[in-house]
Amino acid sequence: MLTSNLIGSSVKITPLENGDRLTRVEFERRYQAMPHLKKAELIEGIVYMAAALRIRSHGEPHAYIIGWLITYKASTPGVQVGDNATVRLDADNEVQPDALLRIEQGGTSRVSEDDYVEGTPELIVEIAASTVSIDRHQKLKVYRRNGVKEYLIWRVDDGELDWFYWEDGEYKQREANAEGMICSQVFPGLWLDKAALLSGDLAKVLAGLQEGLRSEEYLAFAGSLGK
Repeated sequence: MLTSNLIGSSVKITPLENGDRLTRVEFERRYQAMPHLKKAELIEGIVYMAAALRIRSHGEPHAYIIGWLITYKASTPGVQVGDNATVRLDADNEVQPDALLRIEQGGTSRVSEDDYVEGTPELIVEIAASTVSIDRHQKLKVYRRNGVKEYLIWRVDDGELDWFYWEDGEYKQREANAEGMICSQVFPGLWLDKAALLSGDLAKVLAGLQEGLRSEEYLAFAGSLGK
């Protein structure tokens, strides 16, 4: 049992456990009382806690995605990258995606007074190795229902990447073009060389992104942010 001091009194707080069924308010209260815990999520009212993460199946792929998004951010004032940032989606879902990209002004999410993302970031990425069943099923349904416009799942153990886009209340899968690039429609210029990513060729991934950052669509988009 954990304790929390409130106005001089000691209040007992039950620790989070996998499979707990909680409200979002109670989930946050217990999570905040466990500062040693690095990742826990509430999905459809059920608590999921992460296991230890391996370097090749999660740590390095995660770093590649963050590097790709940070490079885009560096050229694009007006967007924000999140790495394992908590997102309050709705009353039953508080997730901590591996990465997110959001439009800071005029987008579909906001940052609350207590510094959490609320609403739906335009793009969410999950690195799915041990969590593929959750990312490909429960989370996909939650993100679709909440209108997350683009959702990427890198299924590392399967050697695959799924890029879903939201249209008419459903998720459809975005495919690579003739040059092997998958191109975001929400974030023009955010191009991803799928084969290079899956093979671990980060230099080629970033070179492909630089092509996107030189496109006319990107220049128009970047110029419109914040207006």
